Amino acid sequence: MREECPDRLVEDVVDSSRGPRRGRPPVSDEQRMRQRLDISRHAVRLFAEQGVAATPGEQIARVAGVSERTLWRYFRNKESCVEPLLTKMIDAFQEVLRAWPRELGLEEHLRAAYRPLLDSSPGEDVEAVLAVVRMTHDEPALRATYLMLRERAEDTLAEVLAERTAPGTVDVRMQAATMSAVLKVTTDDFARAVAEAGITAETLRQHRENLACALGPVARGLPDGG
Repeated sequence: MREECPDRLVEDVVDSSRGPRRGRPPVSDEQRMRQRLDISRHAVRLFAEQGVAATPGEQIARVAGVSERTLWRYFRNKESCVEPLLTKMIDAFQEVLRAWPRELGLEEHLRAAYRPLLDSSPGEDVEAVLAVVRMTHDEPALRATYLMLRERAEDTLAEVLAERTAPGTVDVRMQAATMSAVLKVTTDDFARAVAEAGITAETLRQHRENLACALGPVARGLPDGG
């Protein structure tokens, strides 16, 4: 059963939306994002070591060095703590897709530019993300969170693809959904490969190659997709 935000904290969460308390400096969006990501890293490590059911929100907060009030202010339940890390992986693909030159085929672009996470991310984040991906096969609540994020990402993919095609010539949402499915399958394979061999130059190369080869036919369905 999911551990939800305790009822006694709901009022605190509501009150926090009315502005910072007197005497306490406001938290910037950048600080909030950094703290959410830090909590996410700790939560993923605990989930991987203990399992989701055996990891209470109180423990995540304690290990992350924040109060439970802060934890529940940032996350609706403990499973959602994985979202900041998973979002980094999804954002990495979207950023590469946005940078896709019109004169270059998507396969060539991905081989040259794609990385599992944004370049500013530490290597530990890649391992943490892939650990979550592996856990989604045995943890239904984590799987639901993962699939929800991928479904949301389809809107952004559709926006990017719509900029490259003439109106009415293709079903852009179908193309976006196909891309999302390909990315999920290739990421699942990458997560399994890393579990066996670790993150190496070869596992990274193979992941890029699998993604490029699988998305090539999808891109060729676009009028300007190469």
